[in-house]
Amino acid sequence: MLVREIRNLSTADIRKSLEDAREEAFNLRFRRASGQLEDYTQIRRTRRSISRLLTVLREREIAEWIGGEEGRKA
Repeated sequence: MLVREIRNLSTADIRKSLEDAREEAFNLRFRRASGQLEDYTQIRRTRRSISRLLTVLREREIAEWIGGEEGRKA
């Protein structure tokens, strides 16, 4: 999933995607350990997807916090 696609999602949708991606990462690690995983690049793609999701969530948290600070100063 691309960053611009993630930014178009609601926060709830991002959290759901994050949960799904973490579950997928667990399943991929399990399949790798049991020798059933053929395409090891899936693990890297999933990890990067998790990172992108977390980054956008953090950006939103910071933007919300900054917005709250602006309101308190006024």
